[in-house]
Amino acid sequence: MEGSEALRLFGITLVGATPENGKKLLLTIFLVTAAVLFATVGRWLLAGTLGQRARLNRSRFWARQAVGLLAGAILVLGIVSIWFDDPTRLTTGLGLVTAGVAFALQRVITAIAGYFVILRGKTFNVGDRIVMGGVRGDVIALSFMQTKILEMGQPPPVSGAEPAMWVHSRQFTGRIVTVSNDKIFDEPIYNYTYHFPYVWEEIRLPVKYGDDRVAAEAILLESARRHAIRQDQLDPRHGADLERRYGIRIGDVEPKVYWRLTDNWLELTVRFLSPDHGTREIKDAMSREILSRLEAQGMGLASATFEITGLPVLTVNQRTEPK
Repeated sequence: MEGSEALRLFGITLVGATPENGKKLLLTIFLVTAAVLFATVGRWLLAGTLGQRARLNRSRFWARQAVGLLAGAILVLGIVSIWFDDPTRLTTGLGLVTAGVAFALQRVITAIAGYFVILRGKTFNVGDRIVMGGVRGDVIALSFMQTKILEMGQPPPVSGAEPAMWVHSRQFTGRIVTVSNDKIFDEPIYNYTYHFPYVWEEIRLPVKYGDDRVAAEAILLESARRHAIRQDQLDPRHGADLERRYGIRIGDVEPKVYWRLTDNWLELTVRFLSPDHGTREIKDAMSREILSRLEAQGMGLASATFEITGLPVLTVNQRTEPK
């Protein structure tokens, strides 16, 4: 019976080419096309409904993920229903597929697993500023296997870290870097914005021991209070969220100056709170103001110098040639 149903081409029987399999193939093609159309139309409708406003980025991100997952689930269930209508064939097919996939697609499976861990564990969202796979930047897209990051530069204290950067601050380089989702199993993920969209920053000022260090401290504090995040500007919901989830209390966020004695100068370090984006602008404004006020009071920045305390006695012998 099966032999009579097999398709023949130039007198050759094509293995597995039967009218039944042909119908299943057509149904599969139709199902794949329908799933792609469903995902495309769904994302288009979401884009039109939610718009492009920044505050809706996260809602749009989760809605797109939901559409993608739903389309993928429909596609998988549909293909299994079409090709494995017999439970015995389904068991055998699953066993063969599992063995092959486990051997050949280990990294792919790990990346897909990382995708679900990212979503379930809420490791990061689109728009978050993270460090993943050695890449610093803002998450702009997340798919089943890859995360796309808009790369940013590195601040001077970590300028030697790999990969090398030509932008020495947390500003965009213009490159979009694609990172595999399996990186979350290999190394820690640093998130600058999750639950608490602020970072602590510092500016260090070397002051000569003979200068007015009290006045220098006052200049640092006044500049930080003018440009950095103050206690009254902090959204109380962020601190309450951290305390509720992890038992962490932010405490006082007002700027503070710390002193450190060195062999050459007194190092004053002002510590202040900054938003996760725009830190360079704040530090630039503070640096300009601090330098101007120091110069107005006749103070400058200390630098490493060498003091010569003595010279050895030199004897010069002059020989006169006879005429």
